[in-house]
Amino acid sequence: MKKVLLIVAAVMGLCLMACAQNKEKQQMKTNNNVLVAYFSATGNTAKVAQRIAEISGGTLYEIVPQEAYTSADLNWHNQQSRSSVEMNDSKARPALKSGNEDFSAYDVIFIGYPIWWDQALRVINTFIESYDLKGKAIVPFATSGGSGIGNSVAVLRKEYPSLNWHEGKLLNRASDSSIEDWINDITKKQK
Repeated sequence: MKKVLLIVAAVMGLCLMACAQNKEKQQMKTNNNVLVAYFSATGNTAKVAQRIAEISGGTLYEIVPQEAYTSADLNWHNQQSRSSVEMNDSKARPALKSGNEDFSAYDVIFIGYPIWWDQALRVINTFIESYDLKGKAIVPFATSGGSGIGNSVAVLRKEYPSLNWHEGKLLNRASDSSIEDWINDITKKQK
């Protein structure tokens, strides 16, 4: 009889834990104050941004340059390619296709980008400078073929010291559970 009671108690405890986790996930999915803004040249960052938006319940927003990047523009082996020229000029600010959105309702803004030359590409600077992001939690995330995210975040923090930067994360092959844990850590710090 004692074994049966112990088993029933253990099952009930597991059910309560599962219900609590499910409630936390449901609260996260209805989080309307999260914006997931991203630029993606080849689709990798877009996939990660979509996962973050789905997991967080946030709004997805694509950062679109006025002039789209062609494959020739992205040829980093060519010093005259558009991406090479922009990344060699710290003052370059490629124009955005739009720039009059109202992001005032968002408290947390994830900003995603591929890493170029160990940094966030210049269109990210254009995005940051186009909107009033003061007082918002800014959370960088990136994809990369070989670089880590550390230097790109350090450069952004230095360029925009008045913004409320949170720890960035490289999400090349991140699982949904690791993304969810990361988002939960960020949202707990916001409360």
